[in-house]
Amino acid sequence: MPNSDLPASTAPQFSAAKPKVVVTRHLAPSVEARMSELYDVTLNKADTPMTRDELIAAMANCDVLVPTVTDRIDEAMIAGAGENLRLIANFGAGVEHIDLAAAASRGIKVTNTPGVFTDDTADIAMAAIIGVPRRIREGTGLVRRGEWTGWAPSGLLGRKLGGKVLVVVGMGRIGQAVAHRARAFGLEVAYYNRKPLPSAVESMLGARFVENIDTLVAEADILTLHCPLTEETRGLMDARRFALMKPGASIINTARGELIDQEALIAALQNGRLVGAGLDVYPDEPNVDQRLIDHPNVMTLPHIGSATAEGREASGEKVIANIRFWADGHRPPDQVLTALVGG
Repeated sequence: MPNSDLPASTAPQFSAAKPKVVVTRHLAPSVEARMSELYDVTLNKADTPMTRDELIAAMANCDVLVPTVTDRIDEAMIAGAGENLRLIANFGAGVEHIDLAAAASRGIKVTNTPGVFTDDTADIAMAAIIGVPRRIREGTGLVRRGEWTGWAPSGLLGRKLGGKVLVVVGMGRIGQAVAHRARAFGLEVAYYNRKPLPSAVESMLGARFVENIDTLVAEADILTLHCPLTEETRGLMDARRFALMKPGASIINTARGELIDQEALIAALQNGRLVGAGLDVYPDEPNVDQRLIDHPNVMTLPHIGSATAEGREASGEKVIANIRFWADGHRPPDQVLTALVGG
């Protein structure tokens, strides 16, 4: 989140003629080409996630680090970074994998790329909101295994969407985009957020605010998570809250895997409290619990919420813009507020 109140800085001094930039993952070809023109850049053509030791080595010898959500950058790594590291230009909106307070204490700016993946992620969430009640995974599996014997009046009966209650937990950009899509399918949208949206926005989305999350969870036919991962939201959906849900409800998560207590989720699926789940994120990626894979009505997606060529290119362009503003001595447009994490 940019902070317009921060004072502009003077142009930073680099160890060479151009800023030394390390990019931790393979980005869009057009983005990498432009970075190569502008900076002394080290690219990761193999696209293998960097180890902790590799990240530490990179941070010791660059002016700018361009990490992604797969890179955990903790306090110790920031404390040991080289004196030249002055910008962490994150590729992606989420920054919970970076210790923002530690970065601020070292005078290292952090930027992100908000907004570019809103529609892409909302589309994937909507696919799961439709697909889980209609048993899409189960049906495609039946056909692919050659076990489908033809149409039957009682075959693969799912649940219709119209008139059902969609609960949106986290009504930021993506939550609002999901609510906007859901309205077209006849879903009743109720939501929980740190504070209610303006009444005009609620009216436009056809959404109603419920202050108590436990009360709201109990209303859900389908619950979809769109909140950031914080210490308050970690394990937000636990055994107690799953027990509050209607029998036959479903849950969708395209935000962060750690928002859900995975053992509690699996128990709720196995005992029938939940009819299914749509998951694009997991607490131990890329590992996915085999019990989730084996469940016939769990859509297990490989973290593709933001995986469109257009979105990834736009995110890379934002990274470039943030670095250029910083290198010219100006405030990056997407500088992250450290005040929100106590910095």
